[in-house]
Amino acid sequence: MTARNTRRTTATKSRTAAVGAIAVAGALLLAGCGDQTGSGSGTEETKGTKSSSAPLFDKLPKKYQDAGVIKVGTDAAYAPMEYEEGGKIVGIDPDIAAALGKELGVEFKFTSGTFDGLITSLNTGRQDIVMSAMSDTKARQEGLDDKGKKAGKGVDFVDYFNSGVSLLVKKGNPENIKSLDDLCGKKVAVQRGTIYEDTFKDQAKKCGKEKLEISSFDTDAEAQTRVKIGGAVADLNDYPVAAHIAKTAGGGKDFEVTGGQIGAGPFGIAVNKDNTELRDAIKAALDAIIKNGEYEKVLEKWDVKDSAVTEATVNAGK
Repeated sequence: MTARNTRRTTATKSRTAAVGAIAVAGALLLAGCGDQTGSGSGTEETKGTKSSSAPLFDKLPKKYQDAGVIKVGTDAAYAPMEYEEGGKIVGIDPDIAAALGKELGVEFKFTSGTFDGLITSLNTGRQDIVMSAMSDTKARQEGLDDKGKKAGKGVDFVDYFNSGVSLLVKKGNPENIKSLDDLCGKKVAVQRGTIYEDTFKDQAKKCGKEKLEISSFDTDAEAQTRVKIGGAVADLNDYPVAAHIAKTAGGGKDFEVTGGQIGAGPFGIAVNKDNTELRDAIKAALDAIIKNGEYEKVLEKWDVKDSAVTEATVNAGK
């Protein structure tokens, strides 16, 4: 299983799974994130001010220096990356953007819309960048559709975060699960119709006679409950989602993430291919916050340090 199949690459069934995973947050007292479906109309400006004294202000195109704002398209329905809480868009991406804004001396203003329309909003000029847990892929870089046909000019990505999928187990990991291979001879729970279910089915074939029993449910909330009560040893989710659930469910006492990330690949900040000056300014700002420690602080705050990059790259996705 590779990262190309996850919610981050297309608005497919796995995107529904991620929203379902967050829905259980409310049911299990998961840090009050509110409605995760997204209204498509929310806006939020990150902290910071227009400042010509900011370290990298001079790297920005004059358009953004004058405006003092970079418009960001996102789909605020994917905690902890971006979600709506108290009428504001919050999460890992807004926090990273706020740190970038301090280096560049401008505001990053987030507007929520549907995930599958974000690149269009970028290429039509409604947004300046897209920051929405979006996987950097060759198809997106080249503007290819799901069938590999040219559908647009493509976008550039400044890669800032690595993510795959991860196993979610009961707190304390009583079965000592460290990899998919450790699931052989055991029972797992998963949401039906997702790429996570496909991953477990592929693993079941590898297990052979040491049968892996898969219980599939309509929602990830049900799968999590099965793990919580001991009826299954593991569930599977995108790493940031799994980490968020582990941190917040039952006050952090119900679950933990184990086994690292499977099929990890880069998330990228999407920029119009013609806007190379803005792309390079954002890349420089990302390198700056990695160097000064602000980037690490954001990842530590959200317990996703395993997704850190050590330097900013452009179009590193495959």
